[in-house]
Amino acid sequence: MSLSTVGSVLLVGAGKMGMAMASGWIRAGLPGASLTLVDPQPHESVGAFAEAHGAILRADLPSDAPEVIVLAVKPQVMGAVLSVVKPIVGSETLVVSIAAGISLEKLIAGLGTDRVVRTMPNTPAQLGKGISGAVATPAVSAHDRDLTDALLAAAGQVVWVEDEKLIDAVTAVSGSGPAYVFYLVEAMAVAGEKQGLSPEQAMTLARQTVVGAAALLENDPSAAAQLRKNVTSPNGTTQAALDVLMADDGLGAVMDRAIAAARRRSEDLGQ
Repeated sequence: MSLSTVGSVLLVGAGKMGMAMASGWIRAGLPGASLTLVDPQPHESVGAFAEAHGAILRADLPSDAPEVIVLAVKPQVMGAVLSVVKPIVGSETLVVSIAAGISLEKLIAGLGTDRVVRTMPNTPAQLGKGISGAVATPAVSAHDRDLTDALLAAAGQVVWVEDEKLIDAVTAVSGSGPAYVFYLVEAMAVAGEKQGLSPEQAMTLARQTVVGAAALLENDPSAAAQLRKNVTSPNGTTQAALDVLMADDGLGAVMDRAIAAARRRSEDLGQ
């Protein structure tokens, strides 16, 4: 489905994630005039975006029911937002939520419709390099899925799951995942400084190493494990480091605990 043929799209919440999605939609062909942004206190960049692309920026909701409503607000305020949005949800309106932890059950109860998709994108969406996990209610039609695919694919890849509980795992792995990679860069740079590099040298080396490794992952279809083996010489320097990282108490164990903690927090936010 082409976004150029989609009707009105209402984005509630023009924060970083919401605007990352909106930028992707415009790049993918959504006419600016079809997009309404709602945020009571938008950053000045949101106003500039709306002006540049002919989108509508409002502090409150319009009165007409749009074809699609995308809820991009923090989980802590979702309850209040649902009660305000409910009156403009029409019989043909599809609602897509990108709020962590807010269940389909709560969305249905708060909106008075069961045409709801729950999804979790991540911040590389602003470059079209994101990935989203999505789950839908049984009432979501094939057309609704195609429409959701078009909206989410504008920001990157889409992975559909059938069990809603897995969305919390998606949140833990990819929704929060960019922060793990950024922290890896920080940690590598600090370790480099301890080996005598200047802060600037260490950060440049660590940052570009991760950028380059990500480019290899994107362009080489080999498994990540194979790519790792490709740069690991027996008894070499990489192997020495991997012996530490792959120890029983190494990075794998730490990542298990980190992702489990993120999933628990996502589940808590939905309570």
